Amino acid sequence: MEKKGGIGVEIEHIFPVIKKWLYSDKEIFLREIVSNACDAVTKLRRLISLGEDAAREIPDEGFCVTVALDKEAKTITVTDNGIGMTEEEVEKYICQIALSGALDFIEKYEGENGADSGIIGHFGLGFYSAFMVSSSVDVLTRSFTGADPVKWTCTEDGAYEIHECSEDEAPARGTSIVMHMSEEGEEYLNESRLREILQKYCAFMPVAIYFEDGKEEKKDDKTPAPINDTSPLYLKNPSDCTEEEYKEFYKKVFHDFREPLFWIHLKADYPLNFRGILYFPRIQNEFESLEGQVKLYYNQVFVADNIKEVIPEYLLMLKGVLDCPELPLNVSRSYLQNSGYVSKISSHITKKVADKLSSMFNLDRPAFENIWRDLKTFVEYGCLRDSKFYDKTVSCLLFEKCSGGFCTLDEYLEGAKAIHENKVYYATDKVSQAGYISMFEAQGIETLLLDRIIDTQFAQLIENKRDGVQFLRVDAELADAMKGEGAAEIPGVAELFKKLVPEQTEIKFEALKDTSVPAVLNVSEDSRRMEDMMKMYTAMGQNAPTSFPTQATLILNTANPLIASLADADPEKAALIAKQIYSLCLLSQRRLQPEELRTFLSDSYSILGKL
Repeated sequence: MEKKGGIGVEIEHIFPVIKKWLYSDKEIFLREIVSNACDAVTKLRRLISLGEDAAREIPDEGFCVTVALDKEAKTITVTDNGIGMTEEEVEKYICQIALSGALDFIEKYEGENGADSGIIGHFGLGFYSAFMVSSSVDVLTRSFTGADPVKWTCTEDGAYEIHECSEDEAPARGTSIVMHMSEEGEEYLNESRLREILQKYCAFMPVAIYFEDGKEEKKDDKTPAPINDTSPLYLKNPSDCTEEEYKEFYKKVFHDFREPLFWIHLKADYPLNFRGILYFPRIQNEFESLEGQVKLYYNQVFVADNIKEVIPEYLLMLKGVLDCPELPLNVSRSYLQNSGYVSKISSHITKKVADKLSSMFNLDRPAFENIWRDLKTFVEYGCLRDSKFYDKTVSCLLFEKCSGGFCTLDEYLEGAKAIHENKVYYATDKVSQAGYISMFEAQGIETLLLDRIIDTQFAQLIENKRDGVQFLRVDAELADAMKGEGAAEIPGVAELFKKLVPEQTEIKFEALKDTSVPAVLNVSEDSRRMEDMMKMYTAMGQNAPTSFPTQATLILNTANPLIASLADADPEKAALIAKQIYSLCLLSQRRLQPEELRTFLSDSYSILGKL
């Protein structure tokens, strides 16, 4: 018996299009062939459970898929011991493109419950991905029904032949796909490359997968361990998982030696249907936090990393796995098609994350505060990107105090009501702004620490959300509580400083309660924020003005003896002292320019010489 023919298509010349353009990455061929093999096992298991006549005597055990590499023969063979095919089924499912055996099977045996069948393939095109890397493909198959085995051979131009298959050549039950690598596919004749692809795409497939690289020899009768986990942690009930299992799963999947801060086990059934675990990684700095990894699976088959349609952008900083068996993927399972289902999943995940944060804050605030510095960049970024996320998490947003500890915004504002209502004073650097911080704290004014780039953007968000609330850096404004009475301009002193400061800098006299400080240089909040924004744009490679007028105010403390004495001092000495005071004010605001530093050092030595 011998039959010949050509692949049946609905559109002329579609076979070369499938071969070259169906998948964006050629390596996906292995995912498709292995997932088809898993389908074959899943179908047979289902028939066994349904009591199908021909399947009754088959034990529901020992099912597996084997991927074998033969470098000398230049072949990669994927073998399963699943349902197999008859000659009629080969002609129906292999010889006709765009006809899905998975859909036929679901319609016949699953009815309306097809979504729960666990069958991976839905399009019937995955098999043809083998031709992206193969010059020819052999299919050797034996049906579970006991029908005669069949051999199907097809070349890369789509011409096929169906032969009788000898008993020795065919598997005892199931199917072997033998892919003869073309010149383009020879890169996959490498055991390390194949193992890497299998671990990437097949790590959680539901049937045990074994890899034979032609090198390893069995030293005993023990079966080697499969390369995949057929029952991944995310498919289990949260109540059945231990803390240690969550940590081990995280380390295994993401190769991160650090333990995660915490995790969220997602389990949605109706109206949505997906499973997953999202981990909050331990963040070393605010830039590292942008390097998350959320792996998306489709019926335990890896699809992609960080698909933004499913995971909101600000959640991509997390690490985790999501398995969504009802995702509306395109025919090559490479990207999502628009769907209300996808947006509902995204909203559900956002809600679960916000609920988890609120729960941790309310149930164990000390523990929550202990990890807040690792969390805050992620939370603040989420709030900036999604107003709904802000609304859900605003009650648990914390601010670090320069004096130590944490507080919510409401707690801060309540404590400051009597002294500086609706004004929030903060520092961005506890060291360089220590002088300002101590002046505020001396008057009982608490200062917050906003020491990351994103913090000041987040402060602006709060100002927009909370009417009347204003964030001010400690060097932007003197609080009224720091000012005493009796301030008056000292004749001749303002003129000394006008010669030193830029033209746009204003000079004021105040009697401060802290008499040890001769002068304070304040830069307006708006001016400084604009400068910071320009620096950020420049760092990102965007064109931005390098300089612009700075709104600054030099406040001279009339309660300080040094300022009070300048009016009566020797003009030369007064000028030197004024210059030194202004240099110290600049130094408290920013790093001195090279010329400014040289002058400051020279003047300092001159003053020491006069002592």
